[in-house]
Amino acid sequence: MPESLKRETLLANRRLVKLGLVTLTWGNASAISREKGLVVIKPSGVPYNAMTAKDMVVIDLSGKVVGGRRRPSSDSPTHLALYEAFPTIGGIVHSHSTYATIFAQACREIPCFGTTHADAFSGPVPITRLLTKHEVEEQYERNTGRVIIERFRSLDPLAVPGVLVAGHASFTWGKSVQAAVENNLILERIAEMALHSLALNPGLTALPEHIQRKHYERKHGPDAYYGQK
Repeated sequence: MPESLKRETLLANRRLVKLGLVTLTWGNASAISREKGLVVIKPSGVPYNAMTAKDMVVIDLSGKVVGGRRRPSSDSPTHLALYEAFPTIGGIVHSHSTYATIFAQACREIPCFGTTHADAFSGPVPITRLLTKHEVEEQYERNTGRVIIERFRSLDPLAVPGVLVAGHASFTWGKSVQAAVENNLILERIAEMALHSLALNPGLTALPEHIQRKHYERKHGPDAYYGQK
Protein backbone atom coordinates (compact mmCIF):
# COMPACT_ATOMS: atom_id res chain seq x y z
CA MET A 1 0.00 0.00 0.00
CA PRO A 2 1.50 3.36 -0.99
CA GLU A 3 2.51 5.43 2.02
CA SER A 4 0.94 8.41 0.26
CA LEU A 5 -2.55 6.92 0.73
CA LYS A 6 -1.89 6.41 4.44
CA ARG A 7 -0.81 10.05 4.78
CA GLU A 8 -3.81 11.19 2.76
CA THR A 9 -6.16 9.22 5.02
CA LEU A 10 -4.47 10.53 8.16
CA LEU A 11 -4.82 14.12 6.97
CA ALA A 12 -8.48 13.55 6.10
CA ASN A 13 -9.19 12.23 9.60
CA ARG A 14 -7.37 15.14 11.21
CA ARG A 15 -9.27 17.60 9.01
CA LEU A 16 -12.57 16.30 10.38
CA VAL A 17 -11.49 17.56 13.80
CA LYS A 18 -10.24 20.90 12.46
CA LEU A 19 -13.57 21.47 10.71
CA GLY A 20 -15.54 20.70 13.87
CA LEU A 21 -17.18 17.62 12.38
CA VAL A 22 -15.86 15.17 14.97
CA THR A 23 -16.03 15.16 18.76
CA LEU A 24 -13.66 12.88 20.68
CA THR A 25 -13.39 9.79 18.44
CA TRP A 26 -16.90 9.96 16.94
CA GLY A 27 -16.06 9.45 13.30
CA ASN A 28 -13.68 8.05 10.74
CA ALA A 29 -12.40 8.45 7.21
CA SER A 30 -11.12 5.87 4.76
CA ALA A 31 -9.67 5.68 1.26
CA ILE A 32 -9.52 2.82 -1.22
CA SER A 33 -6.94 1.71 -3.75
CA ARG A 34 -9.11 0.09 -6.40
CA GLU A 35 -6.02 -1.15 -8.21
CA LYS A 36 -4.73 -3.04 -5.17
CA GLY A 37 -8.10 -3.91 -3.65
CA LEU A 38 -7.07 -2.42 -0.30
CA VAL A 39 -8.61 0.13 2.04
CA VAL A 40 -6.84 2.46 4.50
CA ILE A 41 -8.97 3.42 7.50
CA LYS A 42 -8.66 5.08 10.90
CA PRO A 43 -7.83 2.82 13.86
CA SER A 44 -10.66 2.18 16.29
CA GLY A 45 -10.95 4.53 19.27
CA VAL A 46 -7.58 6.24 18.85
CA PRO A 47 -7.57 10.01 19.59
CA TYR A 48 -7.06 12.03 16.44
CA ASN A 49 -4.26 14.16 17.84
CA ALA A 50 -2.28 11.02 18.71
CA MET A 51 -2.50 9.38 15.30
CA THR A 52 0.32 9.10 12.79
CA ALA A 53 0.41 7.60 9.31
CA LYS A 54 1.78 4.40 10.89
CA ASP A 55 -1.45 4.08 12.88
CA MET A 56 -3.59 3.91 9.74
CA VAL A 57 -4.87 0.37 9.24
CA VAL A 58 -4.80 -1.37 5.86
CA ILE A 59 -7.51 -3.96 5.24
CA ASP A 60 -8.47 -6.03 2.23
CA LEU A 61 -11.99 -6.11 0.83
CA SER A 62 -12.94 -9.00 3.13
CA GLY A 63 -11.94 -6.92 6.18
CA LYS A 64 -8.72 -8.77 6.93
CA VAL A 65 -5.95 -6.57 8.35
CA VAL A 66 -2.96 -6.67 6.01
CA GLY A 67 -1.02 -3.69 7.33
CA GLY A 68 -0.73 -1.69 10.53
CA ARG A 69 -0.48 -2.47 14.23
CA ARG A 70 -3.92 -1.27 15.32
CA ARG A 71 -7.45 -2.60 15.13
CA PRO A 72 -9.40 -0.95 12.29
CA SER A 73 -12.43 1.25 12.89
CA SER A 74 -15.49 -0.66 14.10
CA ASP A 75 -17.30 0.92 11.13
CA SER A 76 -15.00 -0.83 8.64
CA PRO A 77 -17.71 -3.29 7.48
CA THR A 78 -19.94 -0.33 6.55
CA HIS A 79 -17.14 1.26 4.54
CA LEU A 80 -16.39 -2.02 2.77
CA ALA A 81 -20.05 -2.57 1.86
CA LEU A 82 -20.22 0.91 0.34
CA TYR A 83 -16.98 0.51 -1.62
CA GLU A 84 -18.32 -2.74 -3.04
CA ALA A 85 -21.70 -1.27 -3.99
CA PHE A 86 -20.47 2.13 -5.24
CA PRO A 87 -17.50 1.48 -7.56
CA THR A 88 -17.15 5.17 -8.51
CA ILE A 89 -16.20 6.35 -5.02
CA GLY A 90 -12.67 6.58 -3.63
CA GLY A 91 -13.19 7.79 -0.07
CA ILE A 92 -15.76 7.64 2.75
CA VAL A 93 -16.35 9.70 5.89
CA HIS A 94 -18.58 8.92 8.85
CA SER A 95 -19.22 11.62 11.43
CA HIS A 96 -21.66 12.55 14.17
CA SER A 97 -21.62 16.26 13.34
CA THR A 98 -24.31 18.13 15.26
CA TYR A 99 -26.89 19.28 12.71
CA ALA A 100 -26.71 16.32 10.34
CA THR A 101 -27.09 14.03 13.34
CA ILE A 102 -30.14 16.00 14.51
CA PHE A 103 -31.87 15.18 11.23
CA ALA A 104 -30.73 11.54 11.45
CA GLN A 105 -32.09 11.21 14.99
CA ALA A 106 -35.36 12.82 13.91
CA CYS A 107 -35.49 10.28 11.04
CA ARG A 108 -36.01 13.08 8.54
CA GLU A 109 -34.42 13.66 5.17
CA ILE A 110 -33.09 17.14 4.43
CA PRO A 111 -35.14 18.78 1.66
CA CYS A 112 -33.38 21.03 -0.79
CA PHE A 113 -34.50 24.42 0.48
CA GLY A 114 -31.89 26.53 -1.33
CA THR A 115 -29.17 26.79 -3.91
CA THR A 116 -26.38 26.09 -1.40
CA HIS A 117 -27.80 22.60 -1.04
CA ALA A 118 -28.46 22.24 -4.78
CA ASP A 119 -24.85 23.10 -5.63
CA ALA A 120 -23.67 19.83 -4.04
CA PHE A 121 -26.60 17.41 -3.70
CA SER A 122 -29.01 16.55 -6.50
CA GLY A 123 -32.25 16.47 -4.53
CA PRO A 124 -32.83 15.88 -0.82
CA VAL A 125 -30.30 14.26 1.48
CA PRO A 126 -31.92 10.83 1.94
CA ILE A 127 -32.62 9.04 5.18
CA THR A 128 -32.42 5.26 5.55
CA ARG A 129 -34.94 3.13 7.36
CA LEU A 130 -34.24 2.00 10.91
CA LEU A 131 -32.41 -1.30 11.22
CA THR A 132 -34.41 -4.24 12.50
CA LYS A 133 -33.60 -6.04 15.75
CA HIS A 134 -32.09 -8.92 13.78
CA GLU A 135 -29.98 -6.55 11.66
CA VAL A 136 -28.57 -4.95 14.81
CA GLU A 137 -27.82 -8.25 16.52
CA GLU A 138 -26.24 -9.90 13.46
CA GLN A 139 -23.53 -8.01 11.53
CA TYR A 140 -24.68 -4.56 12.68
CA GLU A 141 -22.04 -2.52 10.88
CA ARG A 142 -22.34 -4.53 7.66
CA ASN A 143 -26.12 -4.14 7.80
CA THR A 144 -25.71 -0.39 8.26
CA GLY A 145 -24.00 -0.42 4.88
CA ARG A 146 -26.77 -2.57 3.45
CA VAL A 147 -29.57 -0.20 4.47
CA ILE A 148 -27.64 2.65 2.85
CA ILE A 149 -27.25 0.62 -0.33
CA GLU A 150 -30.94 -0.27 -0.19
CA ARG A 151 -31.83 3.43 0.00
CA PHE A 152 -29.63 4.17 -3.02
CA ARG A 153 -31.21 1.62 -5.37
CA SER A 154 -32.50 4.45 -7.58
CA LEU A 155 -29.92 7.11 -6.69
CA ASP A 156 -26.51 7.99 -8.13
CA PRO A 157 -24.01 8.07 -5.24
CA LEU A 158 -21.91 10.74 -6.96
CA ALA A 159 -24.94 12.98 -7.53
CA VAL A 160 -26.10 12.41 -3.94
CA PRO A 161 -22.78 12.09 -2.05
CA GLY A 162 -24.14 11.37 1.39
CA VAL A 163 -26.86 9.85 3.51
CA LEU A 164 -28.39 10.01 6.97
CA VAL A 165 -28.66 6.68 8.76
CA ALA A 166 -31.88 6.78 10.77
CA GLY A 167 -31.27 7.17 14.50
CA HIS A 168 -27.52 7.26 13.92
CA ALA A 169 -25.60 9.87 11.92
CA SER A 170 -24.17 10.65 8.49
CA PHE A 171 -21.97 8.97 5.92
CA THR A 172 -20.56 10.88 2.98
CA TRP A 173 -18.28 9.88 0.12
CA GLY A 174 -16.57 11.18 -2.98
CA LYS A 175 -14.08 10.34 -5.69
CA SER A 176 -11.34 10.82 -3.08
CA VAL A 177 -11.18 10.89 0.69
CA GLN A 178 -10.63 14.67 0.53
CA ALA A 179 -13.88 15.01 -1.45
CA ALA A 180 -15.64 12.84 1.14
CA VAL A 181 -14.50 15.23 3.89
CA GLU A 182 -15.72 18.24 1.90
CA ASN A 183 -19.08 16.59 1.33
CA ASN A 184 -19.37 15.89 5.06
CA LEU A 185 -18.78 19.57 5.78
CA ILE A 186 -21.32 20.57 3.12
CA LEU A 187 -23.87 18.18 4.59
CA GLU A 188 -23.38 19.62 8.06
CA ARG A 189 -23.77 23.19 6.81
CA ILE A 190 -26.91 22.53 4.77
CA ALA A 191 -28.40 20.62 7.72
CA GLU A 192 -27.76 23.64 9.94
CA MET A 193 -29.30 26.02 7.40
CA ALA A 194 -32.29 23.73 6.88
CA LEU A 195 -33.03 23.50 10.59
CA HIS A 196 -32.91 27.28 11.02
CA SER A 197 -34.98 27.80 7.87
CA LEU A 198 -37.67 25.49 9.22
CA ALA A 199 -37.60 27.39 12.52
CA LEU A 200 -38.31 30.64 10.67
CA ASN A 201 -40.84 29.09 8.32
CA PRO A 202 -42.28 25.74 9.51
CA GLY A 203 -44.31 25.49 6.31
CA LEU A 204 -41.28 25.83 4.05
CA THR A 205 -41.27 23.64 0.95
CA ALA A 206 -38.43 22.56 -1.31
CA LEU A 207 -36.90 24.91 -3.84
CA PRO A 208 -38.55 24.58 -7.27
CA GLU A 209 -37.03 21.71 -9.22
CA HIS A 210 -35.91 23.87 -12.14
CA ILE A 211 -33.79 26.03 -9.82
CA GLN A 212 -32.36 22.97 -8.09
CA ARG A 213 -31.45 21.41 -11.44
CA LYS A 214 -29.83 24.60 -12.73
CA HIS A 215 -27.56 24.96 -9.72
CA TYR A 216 -26.54 21.32 -9.65
CA GLU A 217 -25.88 21.06 -13.37
CA ARG A 218 -23.90 24.28 -13.67
CA LYS A 219 -21.33 22.68 -11.36
CA HIS A 220 -21.69 18.99 -12.15
CA GLY A 221 -23.61 18.58 -15.40
CA PRO A 222 -22.20 17.78 -18.88
CA ASP A 223 -22.12 21.48 -19.74
CA ALA A 224 -20.89 22.68 -16.33
CA TYR A 225 -19.38 26.15 -16.38
CA TYR A 226 -18.72 26.90 -12.71
CA GLY A 227 -15.04 27.36 -11.85
CA GLN A 228 -12.00 27.07 -14.08
CA LYS A 229 -11.26 24.47 -16.73
